[in-house]
Amino acid sequence: MFGPSSHVDTFARDNLPPVDQWPELSFDGVPELAYPERINCASELLDKMVSSGSASDPLFHTVDGIITYGEFLSRSNRIAQVLKDDMGLVPGNRVLLRGANTPELAAAWFGVVKSGGICVTTMPLLRERELSFILRKAEVRHCLCDEAWSDEIKLAQKSVPNLSNVMYFGNPDASLEKAMSSKSDAFENLLTSADDVVLIAFTSGTTGDPKATMHFHRDVMAICDCFPNYVLKPSAADVFTGTPPFAFTFGLGAVLLFPMRFGASIALIDKPSPDNLLSAIQDRKATICFTSPTAYRALMDNLDQFDISSLKKCVSAGETLPLPTYEAWLAKTGIKIIDGIGATEMLHIFISASGNEIRPGATGKVVPGYDARVVDESGVEVEPGTVGLLAVRGPTGCRYLSDDRQRKYVRNGWNYTGDAYKMDDDGYFWFHSRADDMIISSGYNISGVEVERALLEHPNVKECGVVGVPDVKRGNIVKAFIVPREKIDMPEAAVKELQDFVKAEIAPYKYPRAVQFVSELPKTETGKLQRFKLREIG
Repeated sequence: MFGPSSHVDTFARDNLPPVDQWPELSFDGVPELAYPERINCASELLDKMVSSGSASDPLFHTVDGIITYGEFLSRSNRIAQVLKDDMGLVPGNRVLLRGANTPELAAAWFGVVKSGGICVTTMPLLRERELSFILRKAEVRHCLCDEAWSDEIKLAQKSVPNLSNVMYFGNPDASLEKAMSSKSDAFENLLTSADDVVLIAFTSGTTGDPKATMHFHRDVMAICDCFPNYVLKPSAADVFTGTPPFAFTFGLGAVLLFPMRFGASIALIDKPSPDNLLSAIQDRKATICFTSPTAYRALMDNLDQFDISSLKKCVSAGETLPLPTYEAWLAKTGIKIIDGIGATEMLHIFISASGNEIRPGATGKVVPGYDARVVDESGVEVEPGTVGLLAVRGPTGCRYLSDDRQRKYVRNGWNYTGDAYKMDDDGYFWFHSRADDMIISSGYNISGVEVERALLEHPNVKECGVVGVPDVKRGNIVKAFIVPREKIDMPEAAVKELQDFVKAEIAPYKYPRAVQFVSELPKTETGKLQRFKLREIG
């Protein structure tokens, strides 16, 4: 399966799991998946669009005007040259990318890919300790960072001295912009192997430490040629918008790669909020929107204040789409939300349905190119209507970077997503629950163990347990049960102190929105925390 690598730095390939632990990959049934042995996804998504006549077509709609495909290619090429000539990047080096969803961050992503680097895109809200873990795990030495998000990177440099090559962008005086000014707008992309790693995406796991998922150039192309091609069905006239960040593979596909594959344009949102999303739809005439169920619920509060008549299609992922949200959005807009399930390990959506194929309340059917089934704990497929574990395979799949948890996610060639589902007689998949301890709140994946670790660093936290509890607006919220070391005299003040403490230690969206002080935590005889009992308490 492996072709000769074009990477000089072989770290990524050296740290792939053994091939016998990979999921079974399939490229049958979808002719678009027949990629050549050597392919650079940046060439396919950008350079070929320009050479085929789209140079003057709009790519990004910004408050300052239009950025065309040709202009974006020039910027990406200059960044690639800076990486190669000024930052000493060699093919296979990892590059940390940090910033909000902007054309500049998008150009940085393409610049890395063009030069044969590996993108490690991170959430802007991550703190120094989270960034340091990522930098060490992926052995990152290069970074392109928006100046607006530089503080935590500068702190991380102190604890990870190997991060020696950092450039900043975001204004004409920034170091990256200055370096780009002397570069040509032409660049010869590295012709990578189709199975060279192009991105490492980190996802929180229930065991606490983030897992690093590695995806190839052909994986990027596969997600562009499956869900959007067969379910979403966009055209070059479409304008994409949405809130998920590039650091989430959901966002990377939704508001960058998918529209570029079809020659469409994008209205990026660097500061996600309901009003900013509605403004983007109204002012830039967006036709396709990607966001979470929580966001769709929030959008309905101010929907009447905006003209969203340009909107034609809406996609929801990141958490299950509640039927009441689907029905309320349909009643207000006349648009049937396209639900979907994906995973960082799978790169993007693999079960979905659109138009008349939508069955309200169901996630959908298997996307062409993929195969899915519901199985019991032994991996045996269960009868339709029976709840079991969701297993999936296709042209993409889980490959953790040097992680024993590979064996848990991939079993007998199938990817186990950690979701409990049932499938009906017509092949529709219906979500039941999460099968693990991941907390999904407002579309964010949050590890309860990671929040526990942060809380345990507070001097007055003796023990704690963190779980997700149902919430009408957010789907779930993070709730912490805490055994304090000293008596709590002012509970409200103590709760706020703990919440602020967590916000300062890890990404603020992970903080416990509910805190309950208890005298003891439920445990097994061996001392293991029984989180299911905490969920029963609520």
